[in-house]
Amino acid sequence: MKIKIIIFVLLVVLLIVFLIFFVFFNNDKNIIETYGNVEIRQVDLSFQVDGIINNVFVEEGDYIKKGDLIATLDDKDYRANYKKAFFQEKTSKANAMENLSKYKRNLPLCSDDTVSKEECTTLLNNKNYYEAKLNLDKANLEFIKNKLEYTKMYAPQDGIISSRVQEKGARIQAGQTVYVMNLHKPLWIRTYINEKYLGNIKYGMKADILTDTKDIKTGKKKTYKGTIGYISPVAEFSPKIVQTKELRTDLMYRLRVYIDEADEFLRQGMPVTIQIRLDENGG
Repeated sequence: MKIKIIIFVLLVVLLIVFLIFFVFFNNDKNIIETYGNVEIRQVDLSFQVDGIINNVFVEEGDYIKKGDLIATLDDKDYRANYKKAFFQEKTSKANAMENLSKYKRNLPLCSDDTVSKEECTTLLNNKNYYEAKLNLDKANLEFIKNKLEYTKMYAPQDGIISSRVQEKGARIQAGQTVYVMNLHKPLWIRTYINEKYLGNIKYGMKADILTDTKDIKTGKKKTYKGTIGYISPVAEFSPKIVQTKELRTDLMYRLRVYIDEADEFLRQGMPVTIQIRLDENGG
């Protein structure tokens, strides 16, 4: 019985020593560890004019590149308006040239009073009027041309279509969302750091980003390299999303950690662990 008690006491002592070692001696004080998520950045894509959707060229989950044509509207009326404005501008140009020629021909006659001052004034007014009319029609033609071009939707930058809100045949208003696009480059992490660590970090410091997903080959958590690119100058007592070991009532500062080389496995919204090694960054 005494032997069992002795063994039990020894096991308890060993357990205590083990815990003390890992808590006090194996804790790397040169590492600041915090938690966050891959930032979700979305763009609502819409047409700048009203109309009926003629074609949608991409599906949810498709990768698109800047400049890709992704949707079109029925442009019959816009093309007709452009044609009308085009010929209106041609007519105004002809009238402006004709009245300019009349004015130039009669200008010498006006200087020696061969032509009355009233007629000369009329010639000048007509010249100015048709020049202004030509400029107005040129501006209107450019406006109509832009509206015709707005019937085509191009990708504003690289991204992934996360949602296709409208379908072919739908009548939409200008500014009404057709696609929702997620921006996947550059990727960054939104995280928070306690005020007591603020004096140890600076812009450009390197960080390791660990996901909860284990690498199939190594069995370890996937790790990415990152750089601190933003440190909020304003403290937050209770951020909307806080994932730290400290209490929520502590002063927290928002950080943005840019990922150096992201791959297709690092997705927006994923929870990650951020480790900042002070000894390697001169902190």
